[in-house]
Amino acid sequence: MGTLMIDFITSLDGYGAAEGWPGWWGMESAEYLGWLDEQPEHTILMGATTYRLMSGMAESGEEGIEELTRRPKVVFSSTLADPLAWANTRLVTGDAVDSVRAMKADGHTEMRTLGSVSLGRSLITAGLVDRFRVVVFPVITGATGQDRIYEGYPDVRLDLVESRTFDGGLQLLEYVPTVLDGPPGSTEAVG
Repeated sequence: MGTLMIDFITSLDGYGAAEGWPGWWGMESAEYLGWLDEQPEHTILMGATTYRLMSGMAESGEEGIEELTRRPKVVFSSTLADPLAWANTRLVTGDAVDSVRAMKADGHTEMRTLGSVSLGRSLITAGLVDRFRVVVFPVITGATGQDRIYEGYPDVRLDLVESRTFDGGLQLLEYVPTVLDGPPGSTEAVG
């Protein structure tokens, strides 16, 4: 069976982006970018908003995007139309959860999300996520933060399987997630 990793970069206060801040909050360190280039080949999953942002970054030649351009990507959207401009990108207009479930069942597809807060929420709620990885950037974007990542998530227990500190204080945390029916020890189901 194929595997799925939710993959986020966040500010310390849990935002996926912030108005006026550059990509990677301006802290993408050579060590971090090198690590990204060394990651195993995955099919990258994203929604329309992330696609628009990242394809725009690729078009403008922003540093660190070349590797993403080379990789296979799947965009889940009912608002975009073929053909998509970003190389190696396939559009899926149907239900993302059903599509990812089928991709996992084919047994050959290793997948990870890129941004896409609502897509990640849908996939973890459906119980399809095998790994949950976050790189926390040492910034707080309380005044300008956008895309609060964990809002609307179910309760999830995370078992740490890897951690690393990159130059500049970036923290990688990788977990195996378990979606819970509610807080441990509760008798009522949540959600």
